[in-house]
Parts: sequence; structure tokens; C-alpha cells
Amino acid sequence: MTTSRDTLAQWRQQFDERWSAMAPRERLMVRLMAWSLLIVLVVMLGLRPAWRSLTETPAQLQAVEVQLEQMRRWAQESQQLRQRPPVPPIQAEAALRAASARLGASARLNIQADRATLSFSGVSGGVLADWLQEARSAARARVVEADVQAVGNGFNGSFVLALSSAPTGQ
Repeated sequence: MTTSRDTLAQWRQQFDERWSAMAPRERLMVRLMAWSLLIVLVVMLGLRPAWRSLTETPAQLQAVEVQLEQMRRWAQESQQLRQRPPVPPIQAEAALRAASARLGASARLNIQADRATLSFSGVSGGVLADWLQEARSAARARVVEADVQAVGNGFNGSFVLALSSAPTGQ
């Protein structure tokens, strides 16, 4: 039964015999090729990935900084919206009805207590974004549930908004 140790010893013996049979110049060439191969492997496996990381990192850092700046703007906008006084329910309802009326027959607004539901069909993305912006700024309403599907050149779906309520007596 031949073990891996025996096989390794046989290969080593064959290598030694071939090495001894080579001329000194051939041995030098084999050593140079082995060193060249080692250098290529070190460069390909060790230095190249590190070099790539160094060249790609500045662009990645810039992208992260852009994202961070956007998040800071959103946080600031959120803070500003929180600091605004709440809108009385009657005024919030009027603002939502006015904004929804601009959507025409393609949208229907239903308001119950402190919730408003806008159902829409075939509304373009820009018009929908404008409606959401107006609902957020004029009515101080925030989306708590959204169901939107893209269809053709527009969108179908619904938004459920929570209306902020002003303390009574203001």
C-alpha cells in the first residue's frame, strides 16, 4: 500500500535526479523562471487588489459623502417639519381637498377622523409627488401606508395619511 508520504518521496527523488542531470545553465534558467513566477503571483494576489482598493476608495468615499449630505438635508427638513405648529383639522382637510381637486376625476379623497385616504388611478409621478409635497407641507399630513403600482404612463394605488391635530382652543 502506497501512502502519500511514499509518493512524495518518489517525486522528490525524481526531481533530485532530474536536477542533478541538468547543466548549470539550465538550473539557473529554472531558478529564474521560479523566481519570476513567484514575483508574478505576489503581484497578482497581493499587490494588485491592494492597489485597486487604493484607486477606488476616493470615488467610493465621495459617493458616501454625497449620500451623507442628502441624509443630513432630509434630517434637517424633518426637524423643520416637526417644529412647525400643527394645522387645525378643518384647515388640514381643506388643504387636502384642494390638492386632491387638482388631481381631477382620477383621484378620490376620503377623510375619517385623523386619517385621510387618497385613491388614484392613472396619475403621473410628478403630479403625485406634488400632491404628496402639498399634503405634507400644507396639511402637515404624513403617509403611513402606501400601495402604488406603475401602469402605463402613470400610477394606480392609494395613500393613507395621518393628519396632525392641533390642540383644541388655539
